[in-house]
Amino acid sequence: MRFHTRKWVKPEDLNPNSTLFGGRLLAWIDEELALYSIIQLENPKIVTKHMSEINFRSSAKQGDIVEIGIDVVKFGKSSLTLTCQVRNMMTREIIITIDSITMVSLGTDGKPKPHGKTQIEYVQDRLTDY
Repeated sequence: MRFHTRKWVKPEDLNPNSTLFGGRLLAWIDEELALYSIIQLENPKIVTKHMSEINFRSSAKQGDIVEIGIDVVKFGKSSLTLTCQVRNMMTREIIITIDSITMVSLGTDGKPKPHGKTQIEYVQDRLTDY
């Protein structure tokens, strides 16, 4: 699992139980998945098509730092299937797991567009010597 982003849990992120609001966490995850997919597929038109069962395992409270991890499961013709795990950096507990998320690359017409990718590309793979 490659962990990409950290979020600091602030008062506006809390639910009435004074723990991290699940909807806020899902918004953070969806944004991170979109950013990751846009970079991997080199297309700014990406949508979330599907999320499998979302398993809330623990929570976080104000002041905690959470970290979002993503791994690629497979490349489809116009899609990218990912898995996600979020962990609490303060307690070392896993907060949430999502086994399968499908992101789809779209064309200018709003329909799925083949992306031609078959493997993860890292920044160093895209940079050329000057």
